[in-house]
Amino acid sequence: MNLEKGELEKTVADLTEWIRLQMKNNGGKRILLGISGGKDSSVVAALGARALGKENVLGLLMPKGEQADIDFAYELCKFLDIKNVTIPIDDMFKEYIQSLEGLSEDIIPGVSKDTSINLPPRIRMTILYAISQSINDSRVVHTGNLSEKWIGYTTVYGDNTGAFSPLGNFTSDEVIQIGRYLNLPEKFIVKPPADGLTGKTDEDVLGFSYDTLNKYIRSGQIDDLKVKEKIDRMHKYTSFKFKPIPIFENDFPVNI
Repeated sequence: MNLEKGELEKTVADLTEWIRLQMKNNGGKRILLGISGGKDSSVVAALGARALGKENVLGLLMPKGEQADIDFAYELCKFLDIKNVTIPIDDMFKEYIQSLEGLSEDIIPGVSKDTSINLPPRIRMTILYAISQSINDSRVVHTGNLSEKWIGYTTVYGDNTGAFSPLGNFTSDEVIQIGRYLNLPEKFIVKPPADGLTGKTDEDVLGFSYDTLNKYIRSGQIDDLKVKEKIDRMHKYTSFKFKPIPIFENDFPVNI
C-alpha cells in the first residue's frame, strides 16, 4: 500500500510515541535488538533511537560463520550512531548440533534440515535475552513485519520473540516507505531480504514475491491461484506462531 506523505508523518509520529509508551508501561529504558543490516532491523533501530535516544539502543550482530552482508549491519550502527557488539554464534551452533548428533537413533534418526535452519535464530534470541537480563531496565524488541508474520516465515522462540513489535502490522513495502521517511540510506531498506543461513533470498525460498504477497494481504487480489493456495495454506498452518499458548480452562477459583 502506498502511503502519502501525511500518512507517513502521522505513522512515524504514532510509532515513536507508541514505543515510548510500551517502554513506560513495562518499566524499560533501553532496547536491544539483533541487527542484520536489512530493512526491518534498520527501521526498528531508527525508530528506537528517535523514541528513546540513540544512547538507549543497543544492537547485537550475531553472524554464523562467514556472513557476506555483515558490513551492512556495521554501517547501519555507524549511521545511527548506536552502540553495538558482535557475538559470533558459529561455535555455539556446532555445539548444539554435535549434542543432537550424539543422541541414539531411536531418539532421533538424524538432525533435520528444519532443525539446522531454526536453531540459529533461537540461539540469537537466547543471547539477546541473556544480555538484556544483565542490563537493568532493558527490553528486547521484535523486528518482524506483517508479511513474514502472515505466512509464518519466522522461528518460534527465535526471531518472532520480543517485548513488543513496532512493525508487526506493516507489510514489507510499507516498512520500506517508513525507512525512506526516516532518511535511512537505500542500501539498508531495499536489500533483498534473506535469512543469512541458507544462502538464498526469502523470495527464492518462498517461491513467490513479497509484492504479490503484500498486494494479496491489503487488497485480497492475486492472479496466480496456485500461489494463493500456498499463501493461504502457510497462513492457516503457521498462525499458531503468533497466538498465545493455549491453556486448558477449568472451573477452579482465582480469588486475587
